[in-house]
Amino acid sequence: MIKDISSGIKAYFGAFGLISRLKLWKFFVIPMAISFVTFIIIFWSAYGLSDNIGGFISRIWVWDWGKETFSSISAFIGGLIVLVIGLILYKHIIMALSAPFMSPVSEKIEAHLTGIEAQSHRDTSFMQQLWRGIRINVRNLLMELLLTIPILLLKFIPVVNIFSTILLFLMQAYYAGFGNMDYTLERHFKYTESLAFVRKNRGLAIGNGIVFLLCLLIPIIGVILVLPLSVTAASVRTVEALNLKNNLPDAI
Repeated sequence: MIKDISSGIKAYFGAFGLISRLKLWKFFVIPMAISFVTFIIIFWSAYGLSDNIGGFISRIWVWDWGKETFSSISAFIGGLIVLVIGLILYKHIIMALSAPFMSPVSEKIEAHLTGIEAQSHRDTSFMQQLWRGIRINVRNLLMELLLTIPILLLKFIPVVNIFSTILLFLMQAYYAGFGNMDYTLERHFKYTESLAFVRKNRGLAIGNGIVFLLCLLIPIIGVILVLPLSVTAASVRTVEALNLKNNLPDAI
């Protein structure tokens, strides 16, 4: 697992050069615009809701003693809830809408690494790619929200809340990497087969997703470049994993 996570992270080191070498930047124009606009809309809306959520949580504490402390904690938890849910929504919206544009990028990277042309894989249309992206990301969105709620509740428990933060980050990373890997997997596997493949290679997904999330911490530039870099890195490692599964020689 640790080795796969490290491998998923290291794939980013050559991503920028590979994009330039294969002249892929033109494919990222629309996805980058989708990413930027979605980020602005979601997080602007989330900022306005954080105080309301914090105030709602603080009402749970009906006693006078400790009310100020609990209100401060509630404000922090409210902001965290908004941030986490906003990040989850942002992530899955851009991945779903960008699927038809990312699939050709992944396809060109795979052809470059393996020498196998696209005709050798499953042929899918623009709408099929979009529907697949929506289906995968809606499923992942529901799963992530379901797992996020109990993890956020652990924030109220001292000491445990430190580990819950790490767990929350790794879960977010896993589903981010999942979406990036599926741009390659959709040419090879059906929906359920892809789910099984990513679960088996969850370390690669987590490694890819860790850098994906860290990119979002870089103002403006991170939001714009997160898809080109993460999709390229995920495509390289997914192709390697596919080659290993099929007992083919390493592509790189």
